[in-house]
Amino acid sequence: MAGAGGVLGNLILFAVVCIAPTVLFWCALRVPKLVHRLLEKRAKPQPVGPPIERVAADLRRVHRLLVEYPSGTPAARRLGTRQAYDELLTQACRQVGVPHRLAELPEGMDREIERLRVEESLRERGLAVP
Repeated sequence: MAGAGGVLGNLILFAVVCIAPTVLFWCALRVPKLVHRLLEKRAKPQPVGPPIERVAADLRRVHRLLVEYPSGTPAARRLGTRQAYDELLTQACRQVGVPHRLAELPEGMDREIERLRVEESLRERGLAVP
């Protein structure tokens, strides 16, 4: 029985010696690429949301809608458009790092003042908003 255990041990050792160079060579080829990919993914911040150019264009378009509504436009349409505009302002603020309180303030004069402040802050950061 002792001889069978020794033979099995020798077979396992032989298999390891035969397979190890192949595994090590494969790892030597694959691991650097994997590490590079992981480091690259960590180094570059992934953009969140649409490109800032797209957000700025949408801001200008929705603002134009708000300004050009005729006097008889239903209040619900005006409110919906203002909410869409506020959401676009919030997206732009998030992307360029401008603090805002648009979500906290109720509809009214304070929120309108906050919109103007946010628009000016975005302009100062180089974003072409109305």
